Amino acid sequence: MPENLRSLFLLDPEAIYLNHGSYGACPRPVFETYQQWQRELERQPLEFLDRRITHLMVEARIALAEMLNCAADEIVYFPNPTTAINMVARSLRLGSGDEILSTDHEYGAMDRTWRFICAKTGARYVHHPIPLPVETPEAFIETLWQGFNARTKVVFISHITSPTALTFPVQEICRRAREAGVLNIVDGAHTPGHIPLDLTALGADIYTGACHKWLCAPKGTAFLYTRREMQHLLEPLVVSWGWEANEPSASQYIDHHEWQGTRDPSAFLTVPAAIAFQHQHDWDLVRQRCHQLACQTRERIQALTDLPPICPEDDGWFNQMFAARLPEVDPDALQQRLLEEFHIEVIVRFWNDQPLIRVCFQGYNDTSDAEALIDALRILLPQMSL
Repeated sequence: MPENLRSLFLLDPEAIYLNHGSYGACPRPVFETYQQWQRELERQPLEFLDRRITHLMVEARIALAEMLNCAADEIVYFPNPTTAINMVARSLRLGSGDEILSTDHEYGAMDRTWRFICAKTGARYVHHPIPLPVETPEAFIETLWQGFNARTKVVFISHITSPTALTFPVQEICRRAREAGVLNIVDGAHTPGHIPLDLTALGADIYTGACHKWLCAPKGTAFLYTRREMQHLLEPLVVSWGWEANEPSASQYIDHHEWQGTRDPSAFLTVPAAIAFQHQHDWDLVRQRCHQLACQTRERIQALTDLPPICPEDDGWFNQMFAARLPEVDPDALQQRLLEEFHIEVIVRFWNDQPLIRVCFQGYNDTSDAEALIDALRILLPQMSL
């Protein structure tokens, strides 16, 4: 890995940034490409948005589809996974008594989306508990499937969870759901650029992922993948010129969902540059180094707190991001002191009444960042434990 990788990012050099998972960070060369697209748009808006954008978006979809191993007409760009899942959830024909099976590890915005839909339709959002620690993928799947019954119409699950940073065995879950004739939807916000993602092999009916997190594209860049057999289920969140299109493309899915009125598409067009950046900097090795750093740091936090891990180190339960138990503390107060006194940006939150710290390592981090976190926790935890 090049020694100057940290210098390729625009992050505040005074901050120790261990929270890549929340909003990502865009490398300088990728951000410059983003700004070039914005300038190109402003130079001749009509030419760009009326005559060029369709072809440019095709190129951006092709580059992303190649990385995801799917067809370019199976993905549509969205500003974020939350917007994509809102479109999906509002499209489904759910009724009274229908159930959406999920876990208690899901992202809060997604929980709110499904509760909103259920309040309107009479369906039920089943937050099936997955206790910690998780042990094996097989045990996880059997625990989740205890929540499945004849009323289950949708299985909705994170690929990599936000609060607990666990990588769930979604391929087998998707297989079981399809075998049962139930729609499966995967929230992969943290997956692209974080772990290898082959959507064809995965077998999800619907999958959303963020490009502005671990793929390091500009903010407001995500995608929605839908298998062709399921595309007819989805109605556009915004009805615009693609509905009853004057010049239909070969894909009604793209026509209905890509154009949502006037907006800046520059972030979407920058995704190929983000993919190229990671190829150029041997990101497989970067991910390996970050995973090793995560394993070492997690072990040191556990030694500091004398608390058990939430998952084994093997079986692929975590990668560049992990969560570790903390003693009884005020999470908000600890997070604030880490920032104000030690310039460390990291997430500390309650999950099911258990304080957890979620630590992210990206290519701009190194062992000195991990040392700073451990030193800070060694000072603060004895002072702040309740």
